[in-house]
Amino acid sequence: MHLIENKKAGLRFEVLKSFQAGIELTGAETKSLRARQGSLEGARVLVRGGEAYIVGMSISPYQVANTPAGYESDRLRRLLLNKKEIAEILEAESKKGLTVVPFEVYNSGRYLKMRIAIVRGKNKADKREDIKRRDDEREIGRVIRDKR
Repeated sequence: MHLIENKKAGLRFEVLKSFQAGIELTGAETKSLRARQGSLEGARVLVRGGEAYIVGMSISPYQVANTPAGYESDRLRRLLLNKKEIAEILEAESKKGLTVVPFEVYNSGRYLKMRIAIVRGKNKADKREDIKRRDDEREIGRVIRDKR
């Protein structure tokens, strides 16, 4: 079950390879995400010093009155990946036209995981094709449902 998702990422980007990553969070941030109080809009993944971090992810305070004084809602958060995955992300980061973006945060048992992907930006024609395909599938579903 996904808790928060980057809704526009599927329209803006073409997915080349997808990964599952753990997120290093504080207890209040975990509670806040479980309450679906967060945003992945504009977030991306960077590799620095052999570790992967998510930049631009915003997590609202769980209880505003009890929030620590120095709490930053959009701080760097470390992603838990193995060395092979980090090397793939670093290689993709160095290639022109590729980036790594988060798609969703979800529950995996008692843990919170994030689906990230190496992506390439779509041009306008590709976006139009996706919208047309989605509309056609929706219309076919309506026709099939109405014939029953």
